[in-house]
Amino acid sequence: MDPVLSFTNLSKVYGPVFTLYLGRKPTVVLHGYEAVKEALVDHGDAFSGRGSLPVFERATNGMGIAFSNGNIWKDTRRFTLMTLRNLGMGKRSTENHVQEEAQCLVEELRKTNGSPCDPTFILGSAPCNVISSIIFQNRFDYKDQDFLNLMEKLNEMIKVLSTRWLQVCNTFPALIDYFPGTHNIFLKNFAIIKNYILEKIKEHEESLDVTIPRDFIDYFLIKGKQTKVQEEIERVIGRHRSPGMQDRNHMPYTDAVIHEVQRFIHLAPIGLPHKVTCDIKFRNYFIPKGTTVIASLSSVLHDNKEFPNPEKFDPGHFLDENGNFKKSNYFMPFSAGKRICAGEGLARMQLFLFVTSILQNFNLKPLVHPKDIDPTPVVNGFTSKPPAFQLCFIPV
Repeated sequence: MDPVLSFTNLSKVYGPVFTLYLGRKPTVVLHGYEAVKEALVDHGDAFSGRGSLPVFERATNGMGIAFSNGNIWKDTRRFTLMTLRNLGMGKRSTENHVQEEAQCLVEELRKTNGSPCDPTFILGSAPCNVISSIIFQNRFDYKDQDFLNLMEKLNEMIKVLSTRWLQVCNTFPALIDYFPGTHNIFLKNFAIIKNYILEKIKEHEESLDVTIPRDFIDYFLIKGKQTKVQEEIERVIGRHRSPGMQDRNHMPYTDAVIHEVQRFIHLAPIGLPHKVTCDIKFRNYFIPKGTTVIASLSSVLHDNKEFPNPEKFDPGHFLDENGNFKKSNYFMPFSAGKRICAGEGLARMQLFLFVTSILQNFNLKPLVHPKDIDPTPVVNGFTSKPPAFQLCFIPV
């Protein structure tokens, strides 16, 4: 059955808006410019949901930009459009990607030496490579085995999409679990591609620098670290009461982020000077009474034995393998010993309550591309502070 031809024939009898029953489910068909424009443009909000496609829902679990609904779709679409803009969509940088791939395409076609060939694979590979350069940072060589495998799986999935059996499965979803058929090829190939992307995400996690996002996956991971705090706030506190200190024990990731901020910026890198109150032999050195002593707190907070990759912002420095908060004796932003800051308790209370209250109510948006933000603290005498910056506080 050709659905396009069928819809055209039915519209001649029933007009530009008519109802069909696909299985037991009524489906309204819009035919022609006027009906389509009036629904999808003039009443865009009302018609913005995604209809049920059970095979796709089984593959995606209702996630992603194409087959999700509600807030998941809105948030995913907003993030996708923002990230594509950050990566240069519509700007010269994206044009450069396409131009480079166009030259690779020309060179690949040149290799045919004017002989007859089926250009389907080469022509399909070029746009896939542009997308790959955005998502994975790098393009593939047209002979790369991983690339060949991915293209083979994608092409098989496209063929399955055009089969009548897939239309039957979407109409009668009970068949998906109990009958063999091409829908299983679609689900199997989707899982293979998904696992490949998950491996790439894992590789990106290991080399991620939140200050210099390289591609779409990096932005996705960074977004996850921003929203993970808000998800914890939503789960533990919700929107209808103010955060309290009793919440901190149930919010290990948020606590880890706040600790990592203090470690990363090392607000008082050398602290205030100390003085020995008596003659003392210290590590085989004699230090006379009254001698000034400076303790480099920064050297403790950036010790790579305790904090792997200390120059990178990573809340994982304060989380164990199970995601529980992990205390560290090296955490000395308030100094240590008899002269530890008397206001430590108050400061830690303010940090937790201020941060959670802000992220409970706002999404934070910088004015410039994140890679152009340099978070390196500016050391000024006894203190360090972040460089000047501006943010937009978008109500949630």
